[in-house]
Amino acid sequence: MEPSLPKKSNRVCENGHRYYKSSDCPTCPVCEALRKPENVFLSLLAAPARRALENNGVTTLQKLSRCTEKEILSLHGMGPGSIPKLKKALSEKGLSFKNS
Repeated sequence: MEPSLPKKSNRVCENGHRYYKSSDCPTCPVCEALRKPENVFLSLLAAPARRALENNGVTTLQKLSRCTEKEILSLHGMGPGSIPKLKKALSEKGLSFKNS
């Protein structure tokens, strides 16, 4: 017997985009794709990781360098796969994560 998949519901965001979601997350994937930043370190990240940083005020590499890796990984939506991307972006500007 195969496991049952979560049921997806058809939704419409406030901008009129139609999409399907199986979770309670209210984020419209169409709106999210349209607002993805260009030419900044946040554009390297998946949307949940980017939102995790933005929602915690980490919007520049200078602000990121004031955080430890552990602090960043503790943010909801941030996964370990994002750390190498962030380290590389920091390194390219001569910065690094704060030592714990």
